[in-house]
Amino acid sequence: MCGSDLRELACEIMRCERCRLSQTRRNAVPGEGPADASIMMIGEAPGAAEDLAGRPFVGRAGAILNRALGLAGLNRGEIFITNIVKCRPPGNRQPSGEEIRACMPYLRKQIEIIGPSAVCLLGNVPAKAVLGMQGVTSLRGRIFDDLYLITFHPAAVLRNKDRMELFVSDLAKLREMLSVDHLPRDVKRNA
Repeated sequence: MCGSDLRELACEIMRCERCRLSQTRRNAVPGEGPADASIMMIGEAPGAAEDLAGRPFVGRAGAILNRALGLAGLNRGEIFITNIVKCRPPGNRQPSGEEIRACMPYLRKQIEIIGPSAVCLLGNVPAKAVLGMQGVTSLRGRIFDDLYLITFHPAAVLRNKDRMELFVSDLAKLREMLSVDHLPRDVKRNA
């Protein structure tokens, strides 16, 4: 089962015991999508449905994400989707700083292997963990370091349907990020 760098990393994540979440999870959720994806999406942590399935964004928030991706003209099958924390925090609470620090090496390695042209940070937890920023309401729709786009977490859209139009608009910017100067990913990122 383990062969490519990304699969080997997924196997390592599934065996991980770096924090206490390993004791309460059913399944670690490494992420899914093509190893050469141009777009990467990063959420907060798996929920109950994801913990059962071992896959990211398969519950109600996942349905919102899938709908928004379709409306934005994006294909989920072409995107690598993961979370900051790879195991479900009990009760779907926010991950602790210790849990985030334990998982960050996995996320950094995923970004390194995939080399995406655009990374969508879904909510405050990913924005803070990756960029050190908070305040998704004021940061959403903005692009940082020519690589990172911050937007709402789909669960926030689920709680407030009025955010759907903004969410779709933000996701559409990911397509625009891919076409900047029509340069290859590594050239664009290092330009």
